[in-house]
Amino acid sequence: MDKTLARINELARKAKTAEGLTTEEKTEQKELREKYIKNFRSSLNEVLLNSTVYDPEGTDVTPEKLKQAQRDMHLKNAQELLKEKNIVFLDADDKKM
Repeated sequence: MDKTLARINELARKAKTAEGLTTEEKTEQKELREKYIKNFRSSLNEVLLNSTVYDPEGTDVTPEKLKQAQRDMHLKNAQELLKEKNIVFLDADDKKM
């Protein structure tokens, strides 16, 4: 991430000079910026999905939308873990026994 940001800044400084950027450098700059923003958003989402909001009285006031996203994330992680371990749960309607 640090190398990506350093290269973005290097290209930004070069863009401000009389020389400017070549077409290849402009393309690289665009791709690096998109990569950086994607990583930043991913990190922010990870922080938010692991956060709980409390008011001064200590009451959980986490927005319902965030709580639902957290539940969805935990369910997805549990399903992936079970799949990795080849664990299958049968439905009540499933007659295979």
